[in-house]
Amino acid sequence: MEFEDVLNEYLYYCEAKGFTAKTMKNKHQEYKQLKKYLKEKRAITELESITTHDLKAYVRFKQNDGLQPQSVVTMFKMIKAFFSWCEQEEYLKENIAKKVVLPKVPKKVLKGFTVSDVQEMIDAFTYKNYIEARNKAIIAMLSDTGIRAMELRGVLSVNVKETSILVNGKGNKERIVFISPALKRILFKYERIKKQYFHDKEITNHYFLSYTGTDISHVGLDNIIKEAGKRARVENKRCSPHTFRHFFSVQCILNGIDIYTLSKLLGHSDISTTQRYLQSLEDFDLIEKAMPSSPLMNLSAKK
Repeated sequence: MEFEDVLNEYLYYCEAKGFTAKTMKNKHQEYKQLKKYLKEKRAITELESITTHDLKAYVRFKQNDGLQPQSVVTMFKMIKAFFSWCEQEEYLKENIAKKVVLPKVPKKVLKGFTVSDVQEMIDAFTYKNYIEARNKAIIAMLSDTGIRAMELRGVLSVNVKETSILVNGKGNKERIVFISPALKRILFKYERIKKQYFHDKEITNHYFLSYTGTDISHVGLDNIIKEAGKRARVENKRCSPHTFRHFFSVQCILNGIDIYTLSKLLGHSDISTTQRYLQSLEDFDLIEKAMPSSPLMNLSAKK
């Protein structure tokens, strides 16, 4: 079978499974590069002609081209997923990508936010106007729920309830995150100011909006978080949604949530992903499972 034909079939399969536009774009780009490499460097156009040695050579090619270990691993996950599907569909007898040894990724300890950092970033914004109130609510929601940037930007107003938020995560997988009383107090004020600001204006159905009533962009959200860090004088730490997600994870563990429960709260399909957020803890087993405790409630209690 033509490798290109099978690739196209797999991409249609991924679209049907509901992969995000960003994921599909990454897959298209990576498979295009792999196809080009196999054709030009290995003279291969048939699926059955591809061997583990060819894939190993591709990994070396990527490394020699300057790709860092983490990027190589991320790239090869997509290739491995394709060949796993080929085995599942019985186009191949086995997943030939399983035998490819990938470079070791250096473990980096995340330098996360402290309780003081987060409290000061929330307090850095006021309720004097819509943008200020929105930014305060965004920082509070990120720190108290641990949701991803794409999830926060995609939150719909109709899905923000009294005590919970319906979040659409990776792979269009829905999950519930909970609203603590401390977060609800901030959201309540934000909603009131939002209603006044957009009175008689046409807006989208998203919960967080730009000043014109449109969805917040990825860059726009990133700038909000950077501004919060700047106002709070947070130094030598990456001010990003990922760092808030890390803060939420660490605070949950310290306040009694076991790693398996936390994994579900974060929307992780693999517990090893959750563990990477907790590398700043000296021992994951120090704290046994206890009743959940809201990070934002703890912040408020310490003020």
